[in-house]
Amino acid sequence: MERIDVVIVGGGLGGLACAYCLAKEGIQVLVLERGDHPGSKNVTGGRIYLRPLKPFLPELLDEAPLERLVTKEAITMMGDGSSFTLQFTSEKFREETPHSYTILRSRFDKWFGERVMDRGGFVVPQRRVTELLKEDGRVVGVVSEGEEIPADVVIIADGALSLFAQKAGLRGPLPPRNAAVGIKEVVKLQPEVIEERFGLKPGEGMAHLFFGSITHGAFGGGFLYTNSDTISLGLVIGIESFLKTQPPTETHRLLEEFKEREEVAHFIRGGELVEYSAHLIPEGGRTLLSRPYGDGILVVGDAAGFALNMGITVRGMEFALASGCMAAQAVKRAKETGDFSASSLAYYEDLLRESFILQDMETFRDSLEVVENPRLFNFYPRWLCNILEEIFWIGEGPKEKISSTLWRGIKEGIFNIAGLKDVWRFRRI
Repeated sequence: MERIDVVIVGGGLGGLACAYCLAKEGIQVLVLERGDHPGSKNVTGGRIYLRPLKPFLPELLDEAPLERLVTKEAITMMGDGSSFTLQFTSEKFREETPHSYTILRSRFDKWFGERVMDRGGFVVPQRRVTELLKEDGRVVGVVSEGEEIPADVVIIADGALSLFAQKAGLRGPLPPRNAAVGIKEVVKLQPEVIEERFGLKPGEGMAHLFFGSITHGAFGGGFLYTNSDTISLGLVIGIESFLKTQPPTETHRLLEEFKEREEVAHFIRGGELVEYSAHLIPEGGRTLLSRPYGDGILVVGDAAGFALNMGITVRGMEFALASGCMAAQAVKRAKETGDFSASSLAYYEDLLRESFILQDMETFRDSLEVVENPRLFNFYPRWLCNILEEIFWIGEGPKEKISSTLWRGIKEGIFNIAGLKDVWRFRRI
């Protein structure tokens, strides 16, 4: 095959965003996707934050097949037989420039791949890349299905494990501490049923997170997102923490127990299961990446470790899209000079440092250490639920003052060495 400008390994958000921006500039680009189509292997069911992406893909996001505008946020702490939910809504979520939408990646990525093709890029599904082509230590293309495909630049967008970023010597293996398994079901319901059950207006949606006893003490939690006519429901569980859980259990059993809790069951009652999936996802940690560029190569999205668990939300999709666009800018600049060396492509890292991606990852660099605290998943949910149960319960005998119940609970839960250490840790996020 003749040399082309850019080959992209992986048709996820980072790879497609890069391809779209390159094709807009008339740069020849080929995306190799091992699935049946972009998104066919991506099972992420969640939400995408739009405002950080406006400078990069304004026209695209105005047309994208997004699900529901998120106008309600909820967090539920779950004890063994009780729970406490904090719910929030704001008119600010309904402003003309949207804050976030729920999204189904199989639908969105397929559509995005079609837009790349419309712009003149090539998206080839069912093509597995097996090797990087190298010449004098420089990446000069890829090998796919036994065929050598030479290119000026290779963009690595092959996901959380990113074997090719490892082969290029740009990162190490994904440590269990920085990885989680996500298991998800998609349940079909009529739009009006979703709106009635969640108290939503037509087109509006909800993002609901759960944590506590549902993971049997392991780091992780549950999620529920309302789509146009489905609900995405599942668990994300940290691999390292899960492997240490005693007694050992299975992830699918945790999901079944989660669905059977009344706090969840009434939301999906009468729904039809239309999809079940599981997937490895990054939990954040750019420390495994030495640098996101090399001679003839750039790394974007999950492959670069651009993910962030902030406790109240897990971010990654906007990081992937924006990093893909910035990689395209670096390639365009390199093409103008005809220099595809590491020193030229280092401009990509300059763009990342000036953007929200590396700035947010620096701000919340300690968030994983804070939110993986086991007390968040076993002690605190039980502690708070027990206090609330005592406050609301009316028994046979005389009732204690509410202030006395609260004060006793605070002393037992926070005014001790472990509690004060936890409060001190929380200042880091």
